Amino acid sequence: MENIVEVKNLTKEYKKKKAIDDLSFDVYKGEILGFLGPNGSGKSTTINCILALLNFSKGKIKIFGKEMKPNSYDLKKKIGVVFQDVAVFEELTVFENIDYFCGLYIDDKNTRKKYVEDAINLVGLQEFKKYYPKQLSGGLLRRLNIACGISHKPQLIFLDEPTVAVDPQSRNNILDGIKKLRAEGATIVYTTHYMEEVEILCDRVIILDKGKIIASGTNDELKDLANIKERITVETKDLDNNHLNEITQLPEVFEALYEDGILKISYKNEKNNLENVIDYLKSNQIKYRKIYSERPTLNDVFLELTGKELRD
Repeated sequence: MENIVEVKNLTKEYKKKKAIDDLSFDVYKGEILGFLGPNGSGKSTTINCILALLNFSKGKIKIFGKEMKPNSYDLKKKIGVVFQDVAVFEELTVFENIDYFCGLYIDDKNTRKKYVEDAINLVGLQEFKKYYPKQLSGGLLRRLNIACGISHKPQLIFLDEPTVAVDPQSRNNILDGIKKLRAEGATIVYTTHYMEEVEILCDRVIILDKGKIIASGTNDELKDLANIKERITVETKDLDNNHLNEITQLPEVFEALYEDGILKISYKNEKNNLENVIDYLKSNQIKYRKIYSERPTLNDVFLELTGKELRD
C-alpha cells in the first residue's frame, strides 16, 4: 500500500517533558485513519508536527514521499485541514467564505467556481449560499467550516472533531460527506471522541496515550485485544448485593455492575455465557424484563486501554 504520510521516531519535548515519545506510523492512500486518544495524549501535537506548524525535537516526517517542512508549499497545496474551532469570516457569505479559502490554492476562476459549488453540494449548503455565518446554526457552521477546508480538493485531509456539538441530522450529513470524500480518492486522518463514528467510518485506528501508540489495527482487531469478549445486559429490579457478588464469581466474568435496574456483565470469552446467566436467574427466581448479549464496542476497548480516570 502506498504511504501518504510517514512518521518515523517523532519526538516532541516541552521543558524536558515528552509530549510525543518516539512515535512512528504510516497513513495509507485512500484510507480513513482514526487517530484517537484521551485529552492530553498528544494527538494535536502530532498533527501540528505533521503539518509543520510545530518544530519537533527529533524524527522525520514525509508526505507524498517528500520531507515535510514549513516552506513545503507544494505539499501543503495537496492538504486540507479542518480544525475543531470554526474559522470563517463573519463579514463574508457562505459562498464568499468558501471561495476565499479555495482561492488560496486555485487561481483559475472557472475551476474555482466549480470547486466551490462542489464543496457546497457536498456539505448540503445549497440553500444557504447568501447567508452570513451569524445566520447559521451550529450544525451549518460546522458544515461551512468543512467546506472551506476541503474546497480545493486536497488529496490528504485532517479532520479534527468535525461533528462536535451538532445535531444528529448535521452529524449524518457530515459523515456522509466524509465517505464521499474518500470515495473521490482523498486520504483522511480523523480525530474524534465519538467512538461510534470511528466504527462507522474508519478503516484503521491508532490509539495514542502519553505520546505513544498503545494500540493500532482495524476495529475488529482492536476489539480482539480487549479482555472483554462479550457483554450481557439484563433489565431486572429483583437483584440485591448478594446476587451481584455471586454473579461476579461466576466463571469467566470480568466485571458485573448493577445500577438503576440494569445489570451489565462483562465476560472474558464468548461461550455459553447467556445460557449460564439465564440459568442463574431462574435458579434464584429473579424476574427480568429483557436480556441481550453484544460484543464490546470500541468505546469499551478505548476505556480499557486508556483507563477511566478523568483527563485534563
